Amino acid sequence: MNLLLEGLVNVFQWEVLLFLTFGTILGIIIGSLPGLTSTMGVALMLPLTFGMEPVPGILLLIGVYFGSVYGGSLTAILINTPGTPASAATVMDGYPLTQKGQAHKALTISTLSCAIGGIISVLVLILVAPQLASFALKFSAPESFALALFGLSIVSSIAGKSIVKGLMAGTLGLLIATIGLDPIGGFPRFTFGMPEMTTGIGFIPIMIGLFALSEAFKSMEDIFVEKRVNVVIEKVKLKWVEFKGLIGTILRSAGIGTFTGMIPGAGADIAAFVAYNEAKRFAKNKDEFGKGDMRGVAAPEAAGNSVTGGAMIPLLTLGIPGDAVTAVLLGALMVQGLQPGPMLFESNGPIVYTLFVGMLLANVLLLVFGLLGIRFFTKVLLIPKTILTPLIIMLCVVGAYSLGNNYFDVVVMFIAGVVGYFFKKFEIPASPVILGLILGPMMESNLRRALVMSQGDLSIFYTRPITVVLLSIAVITLFTPLFTKKIMKNS
Repeated sequence: MNLLLEGLVNVFQWEVLLFLTFGTILGIIIGSLPGLTSTMGVALMLPLTFGMEPVPGILLLIGVYFGSVYGGSLTAILINTPGTPASAATVMDGYPLTQKGQAHKALTISTLSCAIGGIISVLVLILVAPQLASFALKFSAPESFALALFGLSIVSSIAGKSIVKGLMAGTLGLLIATIGLDPIGGFPRFTFGMPEMTTGIGFIPIMIGLFALSEAFKSMEDIFVEKRVNVVIEKVKLKWVEFKGLIGTILRSAGIGTFTGMIPGAGADIAAFVAYNEAKRFAKNKDEFGKGDMRGVAAPEAAGNSVTGGAMIPLLTLGIPGDAVTAVLLGALMVQGLQPGPMLFESNGPIVYTLFVGMLLANVLLLVFGLLGIRFFTKVLLIPKTILTPLIIMLCVVGAYSLGNNYFDVVVMFIAGVVGYFFKKFEIPASPVILGLILGPMMESNLRRALVMSQGDLSIFYTRPITVVLLSIAVITLFTPLFTKKIMKNS
């Protein structure tokens, strides 16, 4: 308790508050721009912290980290353009709410869910970090494979009207994920002699194309056929009764996100899709999902932001980064002379607890800036399509190019945009493609590592308790929607 009070005093100094606030605002801006990920934002700001004191320097990066995860939901909800991979799950119900004129309500739900999920994950970090981190160490290749397979199994739940179309889209994502170097042997696969494809096709250009550029193409069609759509923005605020109905979803999703965050290799994108699936599983009226259900916004946002605190657990207690962003933060801590691990709490207790308080404050700042900014964010919808559509296309090009500073990603993005346009025409869901691209490499590499560990013995997948549980849940998740639809047809 004394360390927490000391941390509270340290945080409420003008220099620390200034950098934390600046980092949070900058993170929201970075997250809302397609292609600029949390990892990129933190990496870009890292050199600025080299000459700073440890606390303001690291809290600046944490502010960018937390803010960027939230920022991705803004464009996802307003213009069907996920700012970050995690917000691809938010699109499924966030944008339909905007189309109904309820953008204000959707952004309010997103902001509250992000802040609550983030605060819960930091509280877990403070209270039970060492115990949870030791459990995360039990995840080896078989468990990570089972986790990835479980993530893929939710394809049938997010497929929409046609499960077959969803499975086809997920398979397409898995096939694209096989392009590049073999994860074990290192030899090129399906590159067709093109050096740009050696490292594989990144999922971010494809995500920008499938969601953002395809929407821009659809808007262009509306412009050319003179199809005018009157945008209505209802200023009806979220009611307490509505929020009360979301509390269970938010708490459950925060738990999923915190747990997922501590598993090395998993990230906010996986947590968001899993939480969305679980929210749909627990819902009585499952058919409302995909049409603008508030729970479809609350679940991925709470889970995505709670990954931030969860990923810090193995980083601070064991020195193991939970995701790509915390890998950058690991470097930042070491530059400041702080060696993450069990001794960090003993040798630098005051600094660690100052960071804890700073993380809580970062989530509070998210809540404040998010709620205050909603009235300004929604103004985007009032911009005429003749102006907004070229801006979206420009942002798509800049976002795709900035990933690797090459035009190949831009070409991939345009191809994905054309494919996404026809996906919309034929009502094929785009989310399973992204899910396959994200989880495919994780599933394949860990499957093959597990088989190397067991020397080809498949018993490694049904003799380890965690693996068995995850695989069982994956099978149930995959086939439940199929049986449910069959029962409904027969009844």
